[in-house]
Amino acid sequence: MNHFATDNFSEALQALVALIRRLRAPDGCPWDQKQTSRDIGRYLLDETHEVLDALEEDDAAHLREELGDLLFQILFIAEIENERRRFTLSDVMEDIRDKMIRRHPHVFGDVKVSGVEEVKANWQDIKKSERGGQNASDDPLLRIPRSLPALQKAQTAGRLAAEMGFDWPDLDGVAEKIAEEAGELAGARQNGGPDQMEDELGDLFFALVNFSRFLNVDAEKALNRATAKFIRRFAYIRDRLAALNRTTKQASLEEMDALWNEAKEKKG
Repeated sequence: MNHFATDNFSEALQALVALIRRLRAPDGCPWDQKQTSRDIGRYLLDETHEVLDALEEDDAAHLREELGDLLFQILFIAEIENERRRFTLSDVMEDIRDKMIRRHPHVFGDVKVSGVEEVKANWQDIKKSERGGQNASDDPLLRIPRSLPALQKAQTAGRLAAEMGFDWPDLDGVAEKIAEEAGELAGARQNGGPDQMEDELGDLFFALVNFSRFLNVDAEKALNRATAKFIRRFAYIRDRLAALNRTTKQASLEEMDALWNEAKEKKG
């Protein structure tokens, strides 16, 4: 019989929760005993990014491992909250099940949709109605998670503002803004202090992120790709120098620049 059709995830989930409880027990691990939800929460972003890396690699074994690490952190937080008598893992699973049913009325109800865009629009309408009973702000920008990476947060803010009608008319307008912000940064560099330079540099970054939005490019992904390219090319420089029994500290900038161009030609 197909293994995937008979996968007993219930037993596996219970065994993993039991392991966490054993670690948290009085005779368990001193480190695990001390952890709070906030302590474990600090690892969530790291684990999430490792999952994303595994997805990019399309490596099933690596993805399986990283999903396990992320799941462990989520279950750990749920168990801590269970100990505090605030909610249980069952509460978490029931809540998300109810939410997904509520947000898919075209699957679990009698709502008819014509395509993906209508599904997305309905999703946002349902989210808005859900928040109505929670005295939540009507401003979607104020609901952007504070812990999002800076580039992703900036791109989300620009998109939400654009959806409410506050945006440049075209790409040329954003390009002009980039030039304006670059000029203001140059002025701050000449005449301003650290705070002003930081402020103007932030404005320039924000304009560049909006430029990427107009290009339908994910700013976070674009910068990650550029950073990975830099790392590969610098590794090429280091390896070529090592073959000559030299280090980057011993090489001149001109030598390293020539090797950098070699790496570019090799499409590194």
